[in-house]
Amino acid sequence: MSKAVVAIVGRPNVGKSTLVNRIIGRREAIVEERPGVTRDRKVVEAEWNGVPFTVVDTGGWLSSGDALDLKVSRQAERAVDDADLAILVVDVAVGVTTEDEEVAAWLHRRPTPVLLAVNKVDGETRDNDAWSFLNLGFGDPITISALHGRGAGDLLDEIVARLPGPDALTHKPDSAFGDHDDSVTSVALVGRPNVGKSTLFNRLVGEDRAIVHDMPGTTRDAIDTIVETDEGPLRFVDTAGMRRKSRVDQGSEFFSLVRSLSAIDRADVAVLLIDASEGITHQDQRLAERVDAGGCAVVVVLNKWETLDAEARADVMDQMAERFHFLAYAPVLKLSALTGFGVHKLMPALRQSVEAYQRRIPTRELNLVIQAAQAAHAEPGVRILYATQGATEPPTFTLFTNRNVPQPYLRYLERRIREHFGFGPTPLKLRVRRKSS
Repeated sequence: MSKAVVAIVGRPNVGKSTLVNRIIGRREAIVEERPGVTRDRKVVEAEWNGVPFTVVDTGGWLSSGDALDLKVSRQAERAVDDADLAILVVDVAVGVTTEDEEVAAWLHRRPTPVLLAVNKVDGETRDNDAWSFLNLGFGDPITISALHGRGAGDLLDEIVARLPGPDALTHKPDSAFGDHDDSVTSVALVGRPNVGKSTLFNRLVGEDRAIVHDMPGTTRDAIDTIVETDEGPLRFVDTAGMRRKSRVDQGSEFFSLVRSLSAIDRADVAVLLIDASEGITHQDQRLAERVDAGGCAVVVVLNKWETLDAEARADVMDQMAERFHFLAYAPVLKLSALTGFGVHKLMPALRQSVEAYQRRIPTRELNLVIQAAQAAHAEPGVRILYATQGATEPPTFTLFTNRNVPQPYLRYLERRIREHFGFGPTPLKLRVRRKSS
């Protein structure tokens, strides 16, 4: 069922993300005491008094600024245009600023109704100061402290009262806002900062959904959107670029790293982007190891491939064979997210990955393969008595044995299972259970 959409807007550093976390009752949006932490649109689900609705956190809106500021502001404008209600957040401790007035003027030009929330009203002594925001032209302000929760219930009551009914919703369908339907295949785009994740994300979803800029670290949160494809709906998740922990020196970067790792753990498929023009770095290898450990299917993308000459391309492939040997099962695509070269190969690769990730093998066929593998190459003293597939996502096999199985022999059995059943681009897990005497 479609839900009403509420966009949280305002100038930078007035507490928008703190308010989002207060509304949903958990720390979902990244918060830090400095402007510019929120850049992309962050979509979360909320409910109050039995009424569900969608909340969109936005970056600070500015009428001018550098290229990145303007892109952040465009994201906020799209969020308001797609919303059924906008919450303008202002800071009582600072008072009415020129930037507040510019945001208000912009909102007055939009058809979306606006509710005024005066934030950081931590006590009654601040209540009177809130009335100075009347001249913004949005009626009586609602005083709140997003950090401490003061007035949050009153604000939520007013939000629910102003939301339109299901027949009057004006925003896009839920899929445009990335509702979390667990039945939808989730594809996480991961990689180091500035390798082209957001550019590829925007090309795949068909709009400028994530902020793209030539400065590393532009994406701070995991942003997701459901896209209808020929293979059915897919949820694409654009994650923040992941650096070594020793270089994560800011609070927002730490939470960005946590969100990115969480996105990998929840994903069905991880698309690992590599900047081919820089070759395979040590950090690329570490990220590949983390993705492999996450247990999801993997597709490796060598981005900016068109910038390499023949010699450089051969060198990159040699580096792949040496440093990504543990991902030998993963397909490697060579493309350009910026120009679109080779991007058409990604969807078929994702489809094959999902099919392999969810595949189940009949027990009888599995045991025939295990028996043939033992006959072709026996491990002294080791007998596999029986095998069964206990789970999918990823395919997980339990081997009942007479004793512990050495790791090299387990890798041999995994290779035989993969080759016989054509598993291709998905990890396999083999578990050993010793049968008691």
